[in-house]
Amino acid sequence: MNKIKKIGVLTSGGDAPGMNAAIRAVVRAGSHYDLEVTGILRGYEGLIHGDFVEMNPKSVGNIIQRGGTILKTARSDAFRTTEGRKEAHDQLVKAGIDALVVIGGDGTFTGANLFSHEFNFPVIGLPGTIDNDLCGTDFTIGYDTAINTVVNAVDKIRDTAESHDRLFIVEVMGRDSGLIALRSGIGVGAESILIPEANSGVDGLIARLESGRRDKSSKIIVVAEGDDMGGAFNIGETLKEKFPTYDIRVSVLGHIQRGGKPSCMDRVLASRLGVAAVEGLLAGRTQVMAGQLNREIVFTPFSRAIKHIDAEEITPAWLKLVDILSL
Repeated sequence: MNKIKKIGVLTSGGDAPGMNAAIRAVVRAGSHYDLEVTGILRGYEGLIHGDFVEMNPKSVGNIIQRGGTILKTARSDAFRTTEGRKEAHDQLVKAGIDALVVIGGDGTFTGANLFSHEFNFPVIGLPGTIDNDLCGTDFTIGYDTAINTVVNAVDKIRDTAESHDRLFIVEVMGRDSGLIALRSGIGVGAESILIPEANSGVDGLIARLESGRRDKSSKIIVVAEGDDMGGAFNIGETLKEKFPTYDIRVSVLGHIQRGGKPSCMDRVLASRLGVAAVEGLLAGRTQVMAGQLNREIVFTPFSRAIKHIDAEEITPAWLKLVDILSL
């Protein structure tokens, strides 16, 4: 592994605030250790097509504060095939790239793990996803920014809800994970939070609204898009039938949660992990994700990171907290 002279870096899957900070850290750490760094455009799709650009400390100047990813990102059906991964490996060999840093989430790491095993190619991953659903890190890059984006949006919605005595159902991202809904819901003082992990169902929501205080001038329900009730619009229709006197509105926040300037926490986390990835490759590590647990840098095998075994759990204590605070 000490023969590594040139590394590639790519972003894959859904974009997340802080990805640019991570790219910057990888490039500048590479330069610090006298490595060449190549940026790979459009994730694994760009890797297959040899869509490469040489990078240096100057090329990543003034990007730490930018959302999105300057390397672009895409999902690649071709990389799911043996032939596609073989073409990707050929492109790396042709370009003289000795190791990879991949920034993304579950799907990104699944592909990286398979590719690394097939070709014995050194790969380290950085957890870039707003969902915070990977094992081996307290927080993923982009999660803090995303939940603060939700909080800022719902605070504004609360203003109009109070002005009109309305009940707002706000849908946030989280097809398989309710962590965005949970933390942001607590942060905005939501009366109810609906997440895939709890499966509270419509009866539980109706019971909560019936037993809640009647003198509240507004009510906010935060729902993850993957909740078993089918999303905010389905919930809204159900509640209109049950509570015809309520003035009910639905707001789907959508992709604004992915964009925007990353928070300081995300910038610092991405910077630490980007440097750790380069140092990890030089130390002989591969097929692992660099993460931060209890303020310390740790390396978790891809096979464990993507199984969500130790990802932040939504325990009964969290749900009890929601019940207490919604009175």
